[in-house]
Amino acid sequence: MFGRKQRELAAQVQQQAARMQELEQQLATVNNQDRAPVSTSNREGILDLFNVSPSHAGPVVNATTAMRSSAVYASVALIAGAIASMPKPIFQRTAVGREPTDHPYWWLLNEEPTPCFSAYAFWEYLVSCKLLRGDGYAYIDRNGAGVPVELVPVPWANVIAEKRGRRLVYFIELDGEYIGVDQDDMLHFPSLGFDGVKSPSVIKLAAKQAVGVSLAAEEYAGRFFSNGARPDFALKHPGNPTKEQVNLLREMWQERHQGVGHSHLPAVLTGGMDVAELTMSAEDSQLLETRKWQVIDIARAFGVPPHMIGETEKTSAWGTGIEQMSIGFVRFTLNRHLRPIEQELNRKLWPSSPRYFVEFNREGLLAGDSKAEAEYFTKALGGPGNRGYMTVNEVRRIKNLPPIEGGDVLYTPESTSNAQPPAEPDQGQP
Repeated sequence: MFGRKQRELAAQVQQQAARMQELEQQLATVNNQDRAPVSTSNREGILDLFNVSPSHAGPVVNATTAMRSSAVYASVALIAGAIASMPKPIFQRTAVGREPTDHPYWWLLNEEPTPCFSAYAFWEYLVSCKLLRGDGYAYIDRNGAGVPVELVPVPWANVIAEKRGRRLVYFIELDGEYIGVDQDDMLHFPSLGFDGVKSPSVIKLAAKQAVGVSLAAEEYAGRFFSNGARPDFALKHPGNPTKEQVNLLREMWQERHQGVGHSHLPAVLTGGMDVAELTMSAEDSQLLETRKWQVIDIARAFGVPPHMIGETEKTSAWGTGIEQMSIGFVRFTLNRHLRPIEQELNRKLWPSSPRYFVEFNREGLLAGDSKAEAEYFTKALGGPGNRGYMTVNEVRRIKNLPPIEGGDVLYTPESTSNAQPPAEPDQGQP
């Protein structure tokens, strides 16, 4: 199937490759020595090259510069790391529901999708692209029988998606060659705002100005402290010094007082000179409050609770304890990413066989809290007056323990009420 589709797209690929190479040659003429060449498929790279995508605060905000903000880095690392660490078991549908199965795709999804990537690095990279770029891509390499044997992550800048009728065609740069790929052979994980072809990133759609202010505040704070934690000022002289005298005075002052190491050296003013402050102090400009607010604003754009990226001044509305915070994080933040990823995997890996499906194991996030995990499994197994929804062997399977005899029976209150009471001891026996 893949070979036929690839042959149908061969002519289109050649045209796309020729067009891209021609545009890259034209673009190379405007690249100066301080900038690396930018691929024409990298739309953000082109905007950054000409510096036409600055925020209102001044700094250019894109996927690369945004990660310099600690709030953006923490948000992306939290979401991508949580999804990458979750187990991805494969199930098969049965007449009574479903059951886990030992499927060959399990290795691709949980251990090694491609020789250059571990499964954790693979998922962390794709989710990061989804958050920072808008779309995450992975090429499905199939054998002659159409069975996936490798999942290859493709950089966002190396993909051009085009709509042909009601289907998508992808032109990708892989191993130095341009190839055309049908939508059945490309994992495409879009974000909010997907228009059927591509998605806007969180940075561009909702957090551009917040990240720009954060970067500007970081730069201002750095310059403030590099100047010895002093605001900008001017030296006032009652006379009329010459240009040479002004330059000499400026150089001597900078050499003597600029930098944190010289911040406490006493200043000696002669000839009636005085110092006049030109800008607001850090306290007047509320630098610290601004930086705190930007953390909250950026966290809101990513759907991350601020307390999970280090902003602990505000209390959480998700309850107390790691269990409640983990449940809230999975329910309100991760599920908006997990469900689309599951649907994309299931429709691309098993397009004609709905018997199998993959599903993230949300309970995997509770593995680090033994108390919360014990309470969860206790409720799942059931107890007096409460019906259980997991068997002992299902719990043991999650904990990588072998099954036990009789461990597949689901607990119900009726099962204990119908049990035979123990026999009364014979009163004639000691």
